[in-house]
Amino acid sequence: MLSNIGIPGLVLILALALVIFGPKKLPEIGRAAGQTLREFKKSTRELTSDVADPVNDVKKEAQKFKEDLK
Repeated sequence: MLSNIGIPGLVLILALALVIFGPKKLPEIGRAAGQTLREFKKSTRELTSDVADPVNDVKKEAQKFKEDLK
């Protein structure tokens, strides 16, 4: 979706943001967006690990069971 914007579109979006929010507010908005993205990534990692940990435990038990059968 964002790969179709291109450089002219990105410049236009940044210019509009500068006009709408002003030069003083723009860094605050960028910082807030960065923090939000960081929290989203952290939550996604935690959710993924919550699902992956039990799966890995089952795999380890299956491997141990397989070795015991040999």
